[in-house]
Amino acid sequence: MIARVWICTAAAVALLVVRSWAVAADARPPSTLAAAKQAASIDSPELAAFKKAIRVKYDLKERAFAAHDAETIVTKFYTPDVISVEGGGGIYVGRDQIRPLYQRVVKDSLVKVDSVYTYVNGNAGWDWADFHVRFPDGKQKPFTFAILFLWAKVNGEWMCKGDYFLTGSFREGKLSSDPPPAP
Repeated sequence: MIARVWICTAAAVALLVVRSWAVAADARPPSTLAAAKQAASIDSPELAAFKKAIRVKYDLKERAFAAHDAETIVTKFYTPDVISVEGGGGIYVGRDQIRPLYQRVVKDSLVKVDSVYTYVNGNAGWDWADFHVRFPDGKQKPFTFAILFLWAKVNGEWMCKGDYFLTGSFREGKLSSDPPPAP
C-alpha cells in the first residue's frame, strides 16, 4: 500500500513539473535551433561565466589534439568518473577506459568545438555542440559530431563529467547516416 501511494505521489509530482515547464515555456516547446538560440540569447552573468569557462576547456582540448596529447584531455578536461557514450557505438566509463580511445584519435585528427546551446544552474551545466573533426593528411573526409557535454564544477573548476555523441550537426539540423571513420 505504501509503495502504491509513493508511486502515485511521484507520478503526480512529475506531472506537475511537466505542466509547470509547459506553462513557463508558454506551452510552446522550442522546435528549432533558432528558437533554442533565441531563448538562450540573453546570457545571465552565471551563464556568461560558464560559457567562458567551458570555452577555456574546449580550447585546451583543441590544443591537446593539435599536440597529439591524449593525457591532457583525459586528466584536464574529464573527471575521473567520466562516462562517454557514442550513439550506436561504445560506452566508456572512467578515465582508464577513455584513455586508449584518445591515444588513438589524437594521432591523426584535429578538432574544433562549436557551442550551440548552453545551460547552467549552480554547479552543473550542459552544452550542446558541434564537434568538428578534420584530418591534416587529407586521406579521410572531415566529419562532425553532434555532442552533448555534461559539466560539473569540481573544487571550483568546471570539468566534463560525460558526453554523448552522434555523427551529425546541430547547426545543420540533421544527423548523418554515414558513420565516422574508425579510430
